[in-house]
Amino acid sequence: MPSETPLAPGDRRAGDPAKIHDIGYRSYDGDRLGRRHARRSLFAHSLRGAYGLGRSAKSKVLPMLLFGVMCLPAGIMVAIAVVTKAGELPVEYPRYALHLQGVISLFLAAQAPQAVSRDLRFRTVPLYFSRPIERADYVSAKFAALSAALFVLTAAPVVVLYAGALLAELDVADQSAGFGQGLVSAALLSLLFAGIGLVIAALTPRRGFGVAAVIAVLTVSFGAVSAVQAIAFEQDNGGLVTWLGLFSPVTLIDGVQTAFLGASTSFPGGKGPDTAAGCVYLLVVLALIAGSYAALMRRYRKAGL
Repeated sequence: MPSETPLAPGDRRAGDPAKIHDIGYRSYDGDRLGRRHARRSLFAHSLRGAYGLGRSAKSKVLPMLLFGVMCLPAGIMVAIAVVTKAGELPVEYPRYALHLQGVISLFLAAQAPQAVSRDLRFRTVPLYFSRPIERADYVSAKFAALSAALFVLTAAPVVVLYAGALLAELDVADQSAGFGQGLVSAALLSLLFAGIGLVIAALTPRRGFGVAAVIAVLTVSFGAVSAVQAIAFEQDNGGLVTWLGLFSPVTLIDGVQTAFLGASTSFPGGKGPDTAAGCVYLLVVLALIAGSYAALMRRYRKAGL
């Protein structure tokens, strides 16, 4: 049999035309929404994720349970005030969140690592930065989302208290002023706690370590400061009691709302910082919020590579 002549590169047999296969690629002709849309989408996704929305049913249990625990005492107080026709609510609006600081700490410890640790662990941060989104967009979206989630958690019971006060026909002007003070306190607490929680969670890709570290920082600092304040008060050193409050996030918020929002204080002796010391407290709170943002920016300088 005659052997076939091998073909030279680039040659083809007669009747064997070249084929171009359509594999489905085509140019994108839709709207290019840019960084603003990407930042807004990341914010919405992170905020929904903080309450388990868009995730499995198991992911919704803890945040929704903590949200219910935050609102339940407010509902009970409102019911008592309406039934007994009390002349005032049993708790001040700004003080409510601090009474339930343990619930807030648990929520923060659970959701701060969920917001950032998984992206670090599974190395998805570079995928975010491959899109039209920059480091500042990622950090600001995560910071704003966790702050908003905490604000919802702390402001919702304040709204319940205010609605109950109006139903109980308490003085509208006084209750409205207290309601506004409660919202301001909730906003400051949310920004401060979110910044601290995100910085701690961003230091480790392990979610379990992040949860334990957030709880430890919030609870240990508050317990240590409260104990030392009590010792200083027993030794008649009231000035030291005031300045010791600068070393715990919870006592910082306590001092700010005592000095500027007309709230009572949990400091030993029932005397919180005056206006001058309150200015220092407020500056420290604002510095910690700004410092937390700067620390996150520094952390993600290399995380996105």
